[in-house]
Amino acid sequence: MPHLVIEYSNDGHGDLLDVAKLMEALHDTAADTGAMKAADIKVRATGFADYLVARHKDGFCHVSVYLLEGRTPAQKIAVSESLRETLVRLLPQTKSLSVDIRDMDPIAYRKRLND
Repeated sequence: MPHLVIEYSNDGHGDLLDVAKLMEALHDTAADTGAMKAADIKVRATGFADYLVARHKDGFCHVSVYLLEGRTPAQKIAVSESLRETLVRLLPQTKSLSVDIRDMDPIAYRKRLND
C-alpha cells in the first residue's frame, strides 16, 4: 500500500542521477524504518524537463510518501528523515531535496488487484 512518488528535475544533479538506483535505495530505506513492509511499497518516478525552483532552474528531487492513516508522528518523522538522508547521500550536488508524508483516508481509498 505505501506509495513513494519521486519527482525530479532531468538536470541539476551532476552525473549522479541514476533513477533505478534511487528508486531501489528509497524503497530499501523506507522498509528499513519499520513503518512499512517492503513487499507493500510501490515506487514510481517522474522526471521534469520544465520546472522552476524559486524562479530558477535549479535541480530538485522531491519524494511524496502516501500512507494509510495510523502511523505515529515519530514513525512519520523517521521515514521522512531517513528518506532525506538517502537523497542527500545519492544526490549531494542537487540544490533542492525534500520529502513529504501524506496520510491517505482508509475510508475513501480504493484498490483493485488483478490476479
